[in-house]
Amino acid sequence: MKNTFFILTAIIIIALGLAFTTIKPAYISGKIIPAEAVKDVWAVSPKDTTRALIVQGSFTIPDVKPGTYKVIIDAVEPYKDVIKDGIIITDGEPVDMGEIKLEK
Repeated sequence: MKNTFFILTAIIIIALGLAFTTIKPAYISGKIIPAEAVKDVWAVSPKDTTRALIVQGSFTIPDVKPGTYKVIIDAVEPYKDVIKDGIIITDGEPVDMGEIKLEK
């Protein structure tokens, strides 16, 4: 009887600990060259899609959950769109994609 009580207490404590564990969102950032050539930037995963905030060619995709993403850069004509696969986000770790040059 005492063993059952201790086991149930341990299960409850573990369950409460997991319930209050939070996933720290990260972000993806980078800079588009030329700045006027970018229309939108998206991060897409099987479970999440997030749009970037773009200021003068620099972008930040906020609140990205852990997982593997495809970053899609939607360019203004005559520039070509760019897709970057395999961007891995871990808990709370930001990813800087650096400069991305768009081609015509």
